[in-house]
This record gives sequence, C-alpha cells and structure tokens, in this order.
Amino acid sequence: MTADEQTTSRVGFAPEEIDPALPTRAARLKWVIVVDRDLPAGRAVNAAVCVAAATSAAVTGLLGDDAVDADGAAHPGLPWAGCSVLAADAATLRAIHAKAASSAGCFVADMPAAAQRTRVYADYLATMKETAADDVEYYAVGVVGPRNRVDKIVGKLPLMP
Repeated sequence: MTADEQTTSRVGFAPEEIDPALPTRAARLKWVIVVDRDLPAGRAVNAAVCVAAATSAAVTGLLGDDAVDADGAAHPGLPWAGCSVLAADAATLRAIHAKAASSAGCFVADMPAAAQRTRVYADYLATMKETAADDVEYYAVGVVGPRNRVDKIVGKLPLMP
C-alpha cells in the first residue's frame, strides 16, 4: 500500500470508541512497533521513536487526553490503547512489513536504515527514491490495525529487551 493509499483509507479510533477507563486489550485496534533486535540500543530506540512519531500523527484517536498532576502541571497525552515494542531479526521485520502493508485496515509506518545513515532529510528522500522496494532494509516497523489481524502478522514475537 502506498503512502497515498494509506492517507485515503485512514486507520484510527472514532471518538465514541475512545474509552481510557478500559484495559488496553479491550481496544479494537492494536499498535505494535517491531524493532530489529540486532541494532545497538541507541539506534533501536531512535528507530522506534521515529516510527511512533509518524504513527501518532497519522492514526486518529491514538493519543489520550493530557494528564494533569496534583500541582496543575500538564503532561501531554499518551497512547490510551497502549503500544507493544517487539523484537525481530531483519528477515522477519521485512516479512512483517510486507504482510502489514498488504493487509486491509492496517496502518504501517517504517524506519528504513537509510534514515539513520543520512544526516540530511533531503538526502534520505533522494536515497529512498533510488532504492527498489525489495531492497529497503528496515530498522523498525509500526503497525496499527484490528487486534486479531495484527496478532497474526506479528505472531509470538518477544518484547524488546
């Protein structure tokens, strides 16, 4: 699915579905981020955070209300339905991306290796433009979709250590 197709077929929560009083497993949609288990910790965290940023901007209703502490200070809203960060090898990450991208009702955000190998965003865009889809190496893939579908896509992957 292309970025344009994902934009037109929005994935997200309708306002009436958002219920922060329920456990995360009760949410219709599930969000996972799968990270290349062989990355050093700093690169793995960077990849996961970048995928999360792209996802939270694209998936409606994902973030809950801001929290206000006892002193009145506001803390920006977090994902009310949760997010599991899982680990996989590079081949499994590629397979997850392919399955999720072809699965109706799923939003996919990815962090290609090229994004961490360049220091200028325009250079990243130029690199990606010259990279065939089959040659893209993924450092992280985020998927939001119907709970049972996402479970089938990621299987029994372990949580990121």
